[in-house]
Amino acid sequence: MKPPTARTTAALVALTLAAATAPSLRAAPLEPFVASYEAFNKGKLAGNATMRVVRSEAPRWRIDLDIAGNRGFLGVIGLNIDQSTVFDESGGRYRPLSQSTVRKALLFGRKIVGTYDWNARSARWTGDLKKDRRQPIPLQDGDMSALLINLAIMRDAAPGKALRYRFVDGGRVRPHEYVVASEPESIAVGELSYQTLRVSRSNGGNDETIFWVADGVPTPVRILQRENGEDGVDLRLIEYHGVH
Repeated sequence: MKPPTARTTAALVALTLAAATAPSLRAAPLEPFVASYEAFNKGKLAGNATMRVVRSEAPRWRIDLDIAGNRGFLGVIGLNIDQSTVFDESGGRYRPLSQSTVRKALLFGRKIVGTYDWNARSARWTGDLKKDRRQPIPLQDGDMSALLINLAIMRDAAPGKALRYRFVDGGRVRPHEYVVASEPESIAVGELSYQTLRVSRSNGGNDETIFWVADGVPTPVRILQRENGEDGVDLRLIEYHGVH
């Protein structure tokens, strides 16, 4: 066997350092938490948001995301929204049971409520939505609401991994595919800095969603929505804590 060359040795050292610094993001048991975010819109501070996971009657859980725009942004419907999903864990999957979305604006509001009937293998939504989105949707194992996909990304992300989910929410069905970056990047949150992995949706067309996730943090450090290459709603973590 030939001795390693200087180039080979350097490459091995680089790989070792990369492995040592890359977040492992090992799956951890689901635990209740509350996280606070600053909400930006097109690069400007526009409000705040709260994401929480709470334990209901076993085996049920609930995840909520509440985004509230400042008074000057009350007309921006994307910045005034309350979402909630009741779910359980089944076979290592997050399984939605019910879902609601309330959008608030100055002159009008909308509310949509969905029910996932796993015995009948069917989901259905009622409320302020188009007629074709009120039709029942056949359920498949692994189907999730938007909020549960957020949780699944936290659970599943690993360097260089491809993630695939089926979004069933608001009377719509869409495949969601994400690519996890191979290398970590640093994200500053106040006086703290996190080593994160960027998780980018790869099949959203002109609508992009990007998550930054860190090992040991139960919620995304940042969530950015972009449209036609321009930043839209951008949630940046301020603080988080567990709930007992």
